[in-house]
Amino acid sequence: MSQPTSPTSPAASGAAEPTYILRKIDGRIGTLTINHEDKLNCLSHLLMDQLMSGLEQLVQEGVNVIVLRANPGVKVWSAGHDINELPEPRRDPLSYGDPLETLLRRIQDCEVPVIAMVEGTVWGGACDLCCSCDMVIATDGSTFAMTPAKIGIPYNASGLIHFINHIGVNKAKEMFFTARPTPVTEAWNNGFVNHHVPADDLERFTYDLAGRIAKNAPLAVRAIKAQFRLLTRGALLDAETAERIQAIRRKVYDSADYAEGIQSFKDKRPPVFRGV
Repeated sequence: MSQPTSPTSPAASGAAEPTYILRKIDGRIGTLTINHEDKLNCLSHLLMDQLMSGLEQLVQEGVNVIVLRANPGVKVWSAGHDINELPEPRRDPLSYGDPLETLLRRIQDCEVPVIAMVEGTVWGGACDLCCSCDMVIATDGSTFAMTPAKIGIPYNASGLIHFINHIGVNKAKEMFFTARPTPVTEAWNNGFVNHHVPADDLERFTYDLAGRIAKNAPLAVRAIKAQFRLLTRGALLDAETAERIQAIRRKVYDSADYAEGIQSFKDKRPPVFRGV
């Protein structure tokens, strides 16, 4: 039986904290809805905390599959990481303990499959959020853009591996180097999107798929997901390579260009990069 949509934060009990994630259960299917349209559903620390809490609550309540979506009809599914919450220059913007990195691991390690149901545009870290889900269902007009190069952010190795595993090295390079929005038709062809469906069929198709998963043996599905997670981690990097990668990234987030990229975004003007 369907339960009413509920918040995942203390806002329901009268606390001042706003509610950015709505939670709903229908049978064995759980839904988390991103609900911060006035900020283009950007991934603020509070929103990501509520999303992680929502994932945990749904698993504890016994769902077999989770659908991650935005409110119906949105133009922007998510604008990605809240730039105003990125650390100051000379600090790694995507360190292991960063809220976005923590969220992505939580989704990947979630015991049950997570399906991203996408309409509208998806930007930056929100693309990695979709990539971290087990499946992506997207509708006409959806686009996916990896934009760190537009504001001077050196993306991290774990994020790059997500995309390499999904779409291959060359397509991942194109997506990151150009930062252009990839239309859903192309994303479907390269394997980033599982299914491309018409807008008026998105919800029915996604929940039909979720229902098929929910009817299967939950322990088997959980075990298979855990194995996929382990198998797609790839070969372990040796210590020297890991240190070299960090040194390459540090040179960027210590640079004047990184500071310029962040400041230009806040100033709402084109950045002037000088390669230093």
